[in-house]
Amino acid sequence: MSDRLYTVAAVPFEAARHVAILPTGHRARRLHGHSFLARVRAMLPAGWAPFPGAELDALADQLAAAVAPLDYHLLNEHVPVPTDENLARWLWQQLDVPGLATVGIHSTHDQGADLDAQDHAHLWRRFRFEAAHQLPNVPAGHPCGRLHGHGFEVILHADQDLQDLDMGVDFEQLDALWAPVQAELHYRCLNDIPGLTNPTSELLAAWLWQRLKPRLPALSWVTVYETVSAGCHFDGQHYRIWKEQRFESALCLTRAPVGDPRRRLHGHSYRIRLHLTAPLDAVLGWTVDYGDVKELFQPVYRQLDHQRLDRLPDLAAADPTSLLHWIRAPLRECLPQLDRLDLYQTPGGGVLLCWGVEGPALPG
Repeated sequence: MSDRLYTVAAVPFEAARHVAILPTGHRARRLHGHSFLARVRAMLPAGWAPFPGAELDALADQLAAAVAPLDYHLLNEHVPVPTDENLARWLWQQLDVPGLATVGIHSTHDQGADLDAQDHAHLWRRFRFEAAHQLPNVPAGHPCGRLHGHGFEVILHADQDLQDLDMGVDFEQLDALWAPVQAELHYRCLNDIPGLTNPTSELLAAWLWQRLKPRLPALSWVTVYETVSAGCHFDGQHYRIWKEQRFESALCLTRAPVGDPRRRLHGHSYRIRLHLTAPLDAVLGWTVDYGDVKELFQPVYRQLDHQRLDRLPDLAAADPTSLLHWIRAPLRECLPQLDRLDLYQTPGGGVLLCWGVEGPALPG
């Protein structure tokens, strides 16, 4: 597949709403409020921003201006039926951004809806359980061979063509779907559960898919976070994993005009996420060991963390797009399963470089 480069931005806002189309007794029919997060993803044309490297700030500024009428307001005054889906539609109409790919509304940290130009919705809801496990088939001495535990997180993704409907799957329907599974997993040793004798992230995601897909035909992916920085997606056929790391770096954007503050030496706390697609190892029960991904990335990581990025060898400029291409180059041979890189420069603001199947969107 050809390369696709997306710029992403996120802006929070506080607002109240009530959703009258919901059944009588539904809690969201009552007047209530949320700390919302609006998110956009766009394939911006060259030259759209004032200079290379200004794309993130320019997109965030556009989004902030569009969201401003909603902040600390009753949403029903702007959108008669203010579901997450309708709020995303309203926001799309306010944005004058070329190459806009998706607009999303996250009504809480644990749920949201992202819409594309064809009114196709990606809905997601996050759940958490506490459990122990050990991986019985790993090589001797591997830390995952010892009994240990995690605060696992699971995201259920549902894709739907809305066809002008006010909303897709109700989040409370996802809660009800998850409840019996939660009872099976929470405060358990996963190895003791039938079908989970080798409870890797991949096999756990597949186990969940088999239980939930028959009850939710719109289910498109199951995501399992084994830790806050590593996890797996499964869509019934394909396994995708990711490994995330953070690095603290300094830079100046030399292509910024004189007088622009971004031309001065400054810094960011970056977050990079490596996505890989690979077949399942029938013995180990995983695609690629998260630890191996981290180790293979280390030579690149050491050049990034606590360094000055605009002085890296063979890097013409330290803007996020140039930096992503620089990071990708040495990984082609040592991580051939890699097919996507996400680089966040600020919370919710960054660039995504994809050259394989993009997979499901993560909350950020």
